[in-house]
Amino acid sequence: MANNLVIRALKANSKSFNLSSKKMTDVPTSVARLTNISTLHLNNNYLTTLPAELQTLHNLTELNLGNNSLEEIPSVLRYLNSLKKLYLFGNHITRLPPEVLEGLDNLTLLNLNHNHITVLPPEIKSLSNLETLSLLHNQLEELPVEIGFLKKLVDMNLTNNKLPRLPKQIYSLSHLARLYLARNNLTQLPEGIIMLMKLRVLDVAGNRLSMFPVDFQLLTLDELLCEGNTFVKSKLTESVQAVEVLSLKELSARLILVEDKGRFGMVHKALSSHPGLSLLLADWGRCSLCLQPFLTTWLECVRFINLRKDMKMRSSQTIPVRVLLCSYKCFNKSGHSYYAVASL
Repeated sequence: MANNLVIRALKANSKSFNLSSKKMTDVPTSVARLTNISTLHLNNNYLTTLPAELQTLHNLTELNLGNNSLEEIPSVLRYLNSLKKLYLFGNHITRLPPEVLEGLDNLTLLNLNHNHITVLPPEIKSLSNLETLSLLHNQLEELPVEIGFLKKLVDMNLTNNKLPRLPKQIYSLSHLARLYLARNNLTQLPEGIIMLMKLRVLDVAGNRLSMFPVDFQLLTLDELLCEGNTFVKSKLTESVQAVEVLSLKELSARLILVEDKGRFGMVHKALSSHPGLSLLLADWGRCSLCLQPFLTTWLECVRFINLRKDMKMRSSQTIPVRVLLCSYKCFNKSGHSYYAVASL
């Protein structure tokens, strides 16, 4: 029957070919004759592989292999470099072959929902035109730093995985508008998330977050889903410590950071000759009260943000946002609304 459909499609010079829900275990090699098709539907079958002959489909831009029995991405896909949309949901895939990813640099959409993937290889960076990446309901335990190379990414769905953290390179996704991270094992979001200037929807429900990162309220979100986390509560306590003794390393670092603030002068020139010192000072912070730089967080606090009042959202929920102070001296000043975090 499939061969008859191929003959019919050849005669009609069809641009789309549909073999979905045919109870097939194999794709007939005659499909390779359809060199003009741009869309091929093979979903809802029992496929475990694809024939090598399909590499002739150079005009194929959309391929649907959803709901089959694939245990790995077929190697023939590496030759289909015109592909823009690839659907692989509902299979038994455990890994992404690097050599296949390297041949799919024109992909704009990759759907791998409901598989068994535990890790993304560094070669994910080859998908430089990707706009939508969906890995809902897999077993991801880590995201590679190379995720930051996907500069055109707009939607990323990592719901129902096992991620304990996100790499800071996620800041590079400057076009990211929707990020779904519900039901993972996240205990924190990366500091500096406010660099995602186009982010409008963030779903972190059902994780283990205790607070949101510094300056989180500066994001221009339309929707924030965060129920089911273990956020810190507002409870007033008095500080039993008035001052602290800073180490020589910390005192020196703060002095250098102050002197280097303007990015000119002798200190700045000297730092360029000492890359090791520059690297050490790279993770400096700024006190939310006195605005002075520091190398080490000496007191971690939270500020409670009302989503409607402070972020112009529909929800009236209040969330804790992390605040960094340089010293107990600043914390003990009157007039601020920061709560110290004794333990997490």
